[in-house]
Amino acid sequence: MRIEGTVTRSIWLEPDGWSVGIFDQRRLPWMIERMVLRTFEDAAIAIADMATRGAPLIGAVAAYGLALGLRADPSDANLAATFERLRETRPTAVNLLWALERVRHVVAPLSGEARVAAAYAEAGHICDEDVAMNAAIGEAGLSLIRAIAARKGGAPVNILTHCNAGWLATVDWGTATAPMYRAHDAGIALHVWVDETRPRNQGALTAFELAEHGIPHSYIVDNAGGLLMQRGEVDMVILGTDRVTANGDVCNKIGTYLKALAARAHDIPFYVALPSSTYDPATPTGADVPIEERSGDEVAAVVGEGGQKVVVTRSPVRNPAFDITPAALVTGYVTEKGIAADAHALAAMLAPR
Repeated sequence: MRIEGTVTRSIWLEPDGWSVGIFDQRRLPWMIERMVLRTFEDAAIAIADMATRGAPLIGAVAAYGLALGLRADPSDANLAATFERLRETRPTAVNLLWALERVRHVVAPLSGEARVAAAYAEAGHICDEDVAMNAAIGEAGLSLIRAIAARKGGAPVNILTHCNAGWLATVDWGTATAPMYRAHDAGIALHVWVDETRPRNQGALTAFELAEHGIPHSYIVDNAGGLLMQRGEVDMVILGTDRVTANGDVCNKIGTYLKALAARAHDIPFYVALPSSTYDPATPTGADVPIEERSGDEVAAVVGEGGQKVVVTRSPVRNPAFDITPAALVTGYVTEKGIAADAHALAAMLAPR
């Protein structure tokens, strides 16, 4: 996609051919700042400190992080140690472990420089496949938006989304945003309601993306969505996910469950966009997903442009980063292979061929 008018992905190899470039998302949208990862520890810190975010993207960063670790030391012992260090950075999004296991599987039979080269190649494949999957998600989701536009006689389709499931959270296109980009480029009138998504305000990244693409949107506080639905100002909800379990439960950024409840109360379709890498048939239900608890400092203080911090409370804080939306509240799952109406259809659609 574009940032400051320049076509780019969210992760790339630097000109030296081995170090890895990403955007520091802690600085966006106030400042566009790029980071260079030169060690696996750089990658681990970027993931844990949320310099890089989004389930598909942290998987890609972790894959390259493993390659960086092997470049320094391709031994079996270091492969195991680097794998564990990267695995523990964030527990909830399944893409991270999926990507690490994929790279490990490819390099395990190899040694030395061949192991390093294979790790870099596999990380590159993961990135390229993510782009292709998200583009296909865009095509599948476009049909949903087109149908609503037809019913509305060409009036703008009002879409509500939560958190950032855009190209900054993937390698390119995004999951939830890909259908929006496709629809806008096809000439369909849109308006997107963008939840701020406290406490990290990741909705601001979505708003930043949509502005770069020229899509009409409004940034709203997290609790405004219910009123907008009640007033008939939302035609559909579409968002991403960090993990979908075997029974179709959706683990996503905190606040997703409340949006699903409000959508059900007002008979508004609620869609979840995901690539197959985010589907986790090995985990039975949402109750089995480890929910990351982040520092209370994220809630107790507000950080502004330039990193200025304003403390808003000194009370004890709980800060769960994700919640679980039961499958019964999901209208459909938008994947690179099409739209699945329920967990059974999703399992059949994403089953390995």
